[in-house]
Amino acid sequence: MKGNILTIMKKELKRLLGDKRILINAVLLPGILIYVMYSFMGYALAGMFAPDAAPLQIAAVHMPTSVSQMFEAAALPYIDIDATDVAEIADIKSLIAAKEFELLIVFPADFDTMVDAFDIKSQTTTAPNIAVFYNSTDSDSERVYAQVAAMLDSYEATLANKFDVNGGDEVYNLASEKDRSGQVFSSLMPLLLTILLFSGCMAIAPESIAGEKERGTLSTLLVTPLRRSELALGKIFAITIVGTLSAISSTIGTILSLPQLTGGASDGLPLFYTMGDYLLLGIVVLSTVLLFVSLMSILSAFAESIKEAQTYMTPLMIVVMLAGVTGMFGGAAEQPLVYLIPVYNSVQCMNAVFSFEVVQLHVAITVVSNLVYCGALAFILTKMFNSERVMFSR
Repeated sequence: MKGNILTIMKKELKRLLGDKRILINAVLLPGILIYVMYSFMGYALAGMFAPDAAPLQIAAVHMPTSVSQMFEAAALPYIDIDATDVAEIADIKSLIAAKEFELLIVFPADFDTMVDAFDIKSQTTTAPNIAVFYNSTDSDSERVYAQVAAMLDSYEATLANKFDVNGGDEVYNLASEKDRSGQVFSSLMPLLLTILLFSGCMAIAPESIAGEKERGTLSTLLVTPLRRSELALGKIFAITIVGTLSAISSTIGTILSLPQLTGGASDGLPLFYTMGDYLLLGIVVLSTVLLFVSLMSILSAFAESIKEAQTYMTPLMIVVMLAGVTGMFGGAAEQPLVYLIPVYNSVQCMNAVFSFEVVQLHVAITVVSNLVYCGALAFILTKMFNSERVMFSR
């Protein structure tokens, strides 16, 4: 029995490892692509916390000498604001809310004197409070706020908790509810939508071409008077329609579940999206589905069975997930040329829609480039249908 098992094992290993397609797609590519994906995520995370090249903008009111020395040691430049200049203080708060200024720190007048005079055991007096205004949806503002808060906490510990940071009733996080909502949805939805779109197409595309090759019905179609270019386009369009319906269903279900999804985790963030936002999202989704279908049709035409087609699509799925992960790190890309990169461009457009930072030019470049890629892939699929070696290999 052991000899038979070893014989079968050797035979199967020789068949599997001797097939270059299986060796590359099932053994080599997954490891390589996973390594690339996790390496990219590491670089992306490092980039999120790397200091910005632009100098930080920090303003301070009544900055005491004791704290200013700490700022100098930490190489944190700041500008002094007169406490009586109410208009300038209000302007700085507005700039922080608009992500154009990083931090505003307001100390009580005579802070050092108040700290020295404060008795922690006293029941009648309150500790002096330092107000630090920031924007949690601005990465630079959030980063410098964390740095300053940690620095003040350390200083407070040396004084036996004689003052508070943001201990009053004011709203210190100046990010608007719309910005906070956009930050949450833009970090979740591009990856989720991309996976849903790909999964919906993957469920039907292999069946249309590889499935018919496996059953032998595609051979019958190829010998009919029907032009093979028409056959290729007909299959692409049919799969696209079904894939789009699947994508629409998944998208609607996801959107409807968002209030419940965020209700428990994000204080019930409301939705601020308009019909124009959903329309742009729908255009990007449609062009993305068409691109996925075209790619999968090419892979299905190479395959001899549904299982083999799905094996070919596994590396593509990892690449799609890698592109989807990019939507979780920061805002949408600003360089127009990156919107020529397939799949990545769709993810960045989705990110822009959900974060309320849509640039019409970027959406146009994405949709047009996706359609051009689809046209090229359809041409390649037609050539494959004209190849007897590809269509009738068994």
